[in-house]
Amino acid sequence: MAGRFVRASKYRHVFGKPTRKEFCYDNLHVSRNAWDTNLVKANPEYLSVNWESSGGGAFAVIPVNERGKIPDQIPLFRGHTAAVLDTDWNPFNDRIVASASDDARVFVWQVPDNFTLHTDAEEIVDVTPVSKLQGHSRKVGQVLFNPAAENILASASGDLNIKLWDITTGQASLALKQPDIVQSLSWDPSGSLLVTTSRDKRIRVWDVRQESPVHDFSGHPGAKNSRVVWLGGHNRFATTGFSRMSERQLALWEPGQGEPIGGFSTLDSISGVLMPFWDEGSNCLYLAGKGDGNIRYYEYENDKFEFLSEYKSADPQRGLAFVPRRGVNVHENEIMRAYKTVNDSYIEPISFTVPRRAETFQSDIYPPAVGLKPAVSAKDWLSGKTGVPAKIDLESVYDGNAPVEVPSDYKPPATTTTSAPAPAPVSPVKATPPKKEPEPTPAPVRSGPPPSVNDQKQSISTMANKFQDDDEESSDDDDAESTSFEETGRPQPRSVTVAAAAPAAATKSPITPYKPPQATSNTSSPPPPAAAASAIASKASTPAASRTSTFSPSAAAAPSSSSVNGNSSSGGGGSGDIADTLAKLMTLVQSQNGKIDSLASEVEGLKKRLQLSSEQSERIRQLELELEEARS
Repeated sequence: MAGRFVRASKYRHVFGKPTRKEFCYDNLHVSRNAWDTNLVKANPEYLSVNWESSGGGAFAVIPVNERGKIPDQIPLFRGHTAAVLDTDWNPFNDRIVASASDDARVFVWQVPDNFTLHTDAEEIVDVTPVSKLQGHSRKVGQVLFNPAAENILASASGDLNIKLWDITTGQASLALKQPDIVQSLSWDPSGSLLVTTSRDKRIRVWDVRQESPVHDFSGHPGAKNSRVVWLGGHNRFATTGFSRMSERQLALWEPGQGEPIGGFSTLDSISGVLMPFWDEGSNCLYLAGKGDGNIRYYEYENDKFEFLSEYKSADPQRGLAFVPRRGVNVHENEIMRAYKTVNDSYIEPISFTVPRRAETFQSDIYPPAVGLKPAVSAKDWLSGKTGVPAKIDLESVYDGNAPVEVPSDYKPPATTTTSAPAPAPVSPVKATPPKKEPEPTPAPVRSGPPPSVNDQKQSISTMANKFQDDDEESSDDDDAESTSFEETGRPQPRSVTVAAAAPAAATKSPITPYKPPQATSNTSSPPPPAAAASAIASKASTPAASRTSTFSPSAAAAPSSSSVNGNSSSGGGGSGDIADTLAKLMTLVQSQNGKIDSLASEVEGLKKRLQLSSEQSERIRQLELELEEARS
């Protein structure tokens, strides 16, 4: 997923919200005619639906606020003698609708005042057309009102003609001769250009008032129907069609260019025709497939269609219509609303909404929309005038007021927030950092391998003398100890003669009994096991060496030789000195035994408190063996 990023767009989270069945338009009889048409058209007030009826063609007009199950008998718009193939609403009058039929005629209808499907009349009265436009010789498959000029209607027929009607006079002032049957058509925003797709797989852009194509190039290569829609004021149009392998395609075109921008984009391999719908306010393209329940929507940006999301439904549609932008619910953050036919029996509204929780008007997703005022009249348009209709500010609709007209090129001002003036900058005061007291450097701890038995035996006499010299001061040092574990370095052996060691031991005062170190109130953390084991080994080795030195042959030979010499020289006075020396030695032995027992108990306690490694346990075991040997 390295390098992946999400494109910023305020429509990225748009989702389609279906409607519950009880709030749909139910009990309908949608036409089952096989002609490729959308079957349903919508404006903010009414829906027109191609109706399946006997005795001639008809279509139904349903007020959008009359949801639910409609009556079995409703007033229909009757007048055609064959099936109605297409309808279209006047963009500037929500009560004017045109219809195209298989009977080669185009009718214009006006919805009666206070029209409703629920009536108490015993006999249902159908609606009759207000104008009949005759001039085609074959069936009329499509009708489409001009988006800028008033009362200008285009109709495409199987007689290979597209006629431009002024519905107020009923005259077809212009005609566009086609080489093949037209499959779809779409106006540009100014109503001066018309783009068509035909059965001959050609795309043509017509200058309507010149009655000639200004661009003619190849479209989708597939055999199935192709659709086209103009992308508002972007001077682009989009087409949907099929490849030679019957794969559904989407293409973006610029008038005058014979190749699509970026080539043909393959979508899927479903066989249903794709119906394109363009929303000028959000720059979004909606694609709905016939025979499937999915609606894809894309955002147009930088000459590309960026996929946003897809509305998925298990109910397939045969027909679909989108309401004009001025008819959306701005209080619910709805940007588009579609009406799709389901099972030819009911129509389901689908609301496409931007998920926001704000309770104010969202001007960034609601730019001005095309209103009800045409740019030019039919007479002016036929004479060559061109214009873009004025727009309405949707914020006035949000506030519940009458729509406010704004120019067609109007852009809402960006909302700016006034902030309090910034305080004057204060020069920073440099604070003198506190002086750091020098931290005491810890004394180096000498560590090394424990002394071997041979090293201890070599320093037996030295350890005995050192112990006797320091024993008098041990009682004073015990009170000042901060811990019962201290690092004791290995004593260096000194070259002392055996003969000199014995008189020194004899002249020393008796050694005071050993006092075990008392626990202090220091709350510091215990030493690590390695240091503790080293301290134990050092303490244990000192009395062991002293005990060994007491009973070594070399140390024992000194008093014996001196006593013999004394007896030979002084006669009977030497026996008293020998007895004193032996008494002192016995006292020393008892003191050493007490210290050995104390150290042994301390070792046992520390073994239980510390989890020693195998090497440390082996060392302690070695000390225990030496202690046992000393006791014996």
